[in-house]
Amino acid sequence: MRAMDTAVVDVFCGVGGLSYGFQREGFKVLAGIDSDASCRYAFEENLEGADFIAEDITKFAAARLKRMFAPFPPEKRVLVGCAPCTPFTMYVGRYKRKRRKSDGKWQLLEEFGRLVKATRPAVVSMENVPRLVRHPIFKTFAKTLKDAGYHVTYQKVRADHYGVPQKRSRLVLLASRYGEIRLPPPTHRDDPVTVREAIGTLPRLAAGSADPSDRLHACRGLSEQNKRRLRATPEGGSWQDWDEELKLECHQRANGESFRSVYGRMNWDRPSPVITTQCLGIGNGRFGHPEQDRAISIREAALLQSFPRKFKFVCPGSPINGLVLARQIGNAVPVRLGQVIARTIRKHLKEAGPSA
Repeated sequence: MRAMDTAVVDVFCGVGGLSYGFQREGFKVLAGIDSDASCRYAFEENLEGADFIAEDITKFAAARLKRMFAPFPPEKRVLVGCAPCTPFTMYVGRYKRKRRKSDGKWQLLEEFGRLVKATRPAVVSMENVPRLVRHPIFKTFAKTLKDAGYHVTYQKVRADHYGVPQKRSRLVLLASRYGEIRLPPPTHRDDPVTVREAIGTLPRLAAGSADPSDRLHACRGLSEQNKRRLRATPEGGSWQDWDEELKLECHQRANGESFRSVYGRMNWDRPSPVITTQCLGIGNGRFGHPEQDRAISIREAALLQSFPRKFKFVCPGSPINGLVLARQIGNAVPVRLGQVIARTIRKHLKEAGPSA
């Protein structure tokens, strides 16, 4: 089976990190569905011939998805997605609280299951935070797939074990109508891609400046006090390396240890920490450049998420909004992890599909 004959629709697609991974592996991405309309330009500009559908998934009709898949036989349809993980990243003890009916985000995984049941694609993939497995809604989702005739597997994976220059732990669920499907063994467990390899050749920046040849290689400004703090932070270090006069009030409290990574610098020769939606600020995590006295730039965040340099995030001539881009990049599935998932599905359909 040629991958280009296999159609993909990406639910909760964002700017298309997962979709772009599938496209790189030769799949035909038909569309992405997401309620965040700010992602439209990046998705449609980088995904050849794919449509961005700015719509709330709870209002998206299954019949519409069936029409998208209609030109492709059932064995050549793949549905993928990463439901927004905000409800599942809270402290696990909160999972025991009664779900509020007014919190629509809890419904998103159920809506994904609704679309699977209605359209019955050959393969389904879902990526999310590992803590999701502890929540009853995940068990319900897995049961929905099994009851619909799918062989369901799921596993916790480290993105850096598959070539992403970032220590990002994720839950990857794969479900197939043709048998069990799992990701291959890690390829980079003992030889990860490092921060140096990902961003080490970019031009130097001062805090608050931008590279004139790459407007995404731009970083936030810093107060004089925060510049002093960064200058006092060694590569791979944090606020724990500062003199007492530089420490914040929260660091002085007994629970300050829980903030040990904030105001930290990355390590050149290791993968980066998790790139979050707050990755452009040094006060939000270990997002300081390994040696320059600044936070990482937008471009550096994208590269650490394994987006290639050629990926277009902003329409030429449009202003750069760092807050929006940080949210889009931090929420994305790393492209290389998307490629691993796509490659796994391609191999599975070739070996286990009806035409195998």
